[in-house]
Amino acid sequence: MRSRLSQSLNWQKWLLLIIGLSFFALILLAPLLTVFYYALEQGITVFVRAISNEEALAALWLTIKVALISLPINIFVGIVMAWTIAYYNFKGKALLTALLDLPFAISPVVVGLMFLLLFGLEGLFGGWLYEHQIRVMFALPSIVMVTLFVTFPLIAKSLIPTMTAQGNSEEQAALILGASTFTLFFRITLPKIKWALIYGVILSNARAMGEFGAVSVVSGHIRGLTNTIPLYVEISYNEYQFVAAFACSALLALLAIFTLLLQHLIKRRHGEPPSHTDNAPSVTRPL
Repeated sequence: MRSRLSQSLNWQKWLLLIIGLSFFALILLAPLLTVFYYALEQGITVFVRAISNEEALAALWLTIKVALISLPINIFVGIVMAWTIAYYNFKGKALLTALLDLPFAISPVVVGLMFLLLFGLEGLFGGWLYEHQIRVMFALPSIVMVTLFVTFPLIAKSLIPTMTAQGNSEEQAALILGASTFTLFFRITLPKIKWALIYGVILSNARAMGEFGAVSVVSGHIRGLTNTIPLYVEISYNEYQFVAAFACSALLALLAIFTLLLQHLIKRRHGEPPSHTDNAPSVTRPL
């Protein structure tokens, strides 16, 4: 009986493993390898030339610029949101936590349309912006704003489980001893959450560099000015510039792979956050 059960479990294990590996190879690995194949089909020289032309470099620089502007804001907002949700008990906490998932639930294209309705020429604030000669839409500010919308929850959601599990007993002790807010955060809280913060930063940065839908709506597709790398890939492909499209696609794929490697290294270095139910935060005094 035990032998039959063992054989049945072994058969199920191999069946599930084959299904999982087949899905991975067909849906994930094959398309990725195809992009690299076509990007390098005509040689490394052509590949380098395709990603180093003026328009591609402008798109790459804009993508990096948006990520560099968005990242510090995301870090600040993410830490504030995580601190508030993990260390405080207040009415509406469940609603605030649920709202963090809102950017994941709304289509990026709809996000772009929302900002267009707010800041476009016919939008709610568009007339006032036009009168004061402030350009938001089809320029860097609109690209940064939609990028912030789709990326800001990533850091907070990376920090909340760690901060909730570790509790705030050390912060409470430091507060009683008279530590300033600056000292409390940089000497106590930050060392505890640094790996979770780095993990969230990597995720946020990867999403910022790869965002397409929302940026496509608000960018205006102005060549050399408002095209990020994902938009440049689309335009190049639609204009039958396949080498340029596949080369920049491969560049984005390399960035994604590098991001995954960093995540893996951080997970191995940091491990899973501890689960201390007896250390759950119970704040009796604001920090």
